[in-house]
Amino acid sequence: MRLLVYEPAYRRLEAEIAAHGDVIEPLLMDASGAVTLRGEGLASEAVRPDVGWVNGDLFGAKAFRAYLAALLNAPALKWVQSGAAGVDHPIFRQILEKGVRFTTSHGQAVGIAEYVIAGAMDALQNGPQRRAAQTAGKWQRIDFREVGGTHWLVVGFGAIGQGVAERARALGATITGVRRSGSPHPAAHAMATLGDLPGRVGDADVIVLCCPLTDETRHIADAALFAAMKPGAILVNVGRGGLVDEAALLAALDRGTPERAILDVFETEPLPVDSHFWTHPRVALTAHASGATAGQETRNDAIFLDNLGRYLAGQPLRHELTSATTL
Repeated sequence: MRLLVYEPAYRRLEAEIAAHGDVIEPLLMDASGAVTLRGEGLASEAVRPDVGWVNGDLFGAKAFRAYLAALLNAPALKWVQSGAAGVDHPIFRQILEKGVRFTTSHGQAVGIAEYVIAGAMDALQNGPQRRAAQTAGKWQRIDFREVGGTHWLVVGFGAIGQGVAERARALGATITGVRRSGSPHPAAHAMATLGDLPGRVGDADVIVLCCPLTDETRHIADAALFAAMKPGAILVNVGRGGLVDEAALLAALDRGTPERAILDVFETEPLPVDSHFWTHPRVALTAHASGATAGQETRNDAIFLDNLGRYLAGQPLRHELTSATTL
């Protein structure tokens, strides 16, 4: 079995991969996109992997395009493990549509859930006003809202949404989860479907978007949804930028509802320097980094190694998707 792997990641887990013996032939891609097999360089048409591991080291690396091209052009590709939670990248979708087995990672869920809690609590506690008072040298009593008694609407109830719900619930929040099935989950007090969203958003103090970007969810947060929000509502987007109609959001923020937006993802990334989001007083933003913790790499490596063992043993894979369930 030929495994295409980015060389920095391979060196980190070389011993664990080698433990499977000669059944695995590592195809190592370096930072330039060149591939070697047993130390010998391969022409692009000779790479031909059976399995690919699109780990976190590749995201943002110069070799990323070459790596994806090698997967897409592989005639016998059977399985791809991704270090990302979503599959909205067009090449990931093409791989799925070819019938290749595709597994994702939930290694970033812990960091993203903590990011959401931190951002929402900063908004609830009037963090921007506190910092402004400190900068001005102004001794000012600033009231704030407690998490306890707030209502959180968590849109997307996979590993990330559940992580958010568990943490907010532990602080006393009431949780309504939103997912396709609407089936109950122990982390939520109530569950709803996407179709229920317009009727639920008006009760929510914090609305968290952590669902995949699909045809069904694109611009799910639009002008109508913002108009239905209650005064003081906080919007957090850690899903994908395309979940939000950004022009409608800026207009809604100018009107004061939502009161604050915590945004980690945007429709155009990197965010253009002339974007109004940079300077809007009701926005806190980050550069698609909500899951960028040291623990993410460790958890993603562990998921890949576990799935590699399962794949070789013919066992079910963790976090496996199909085009029918994701597109």
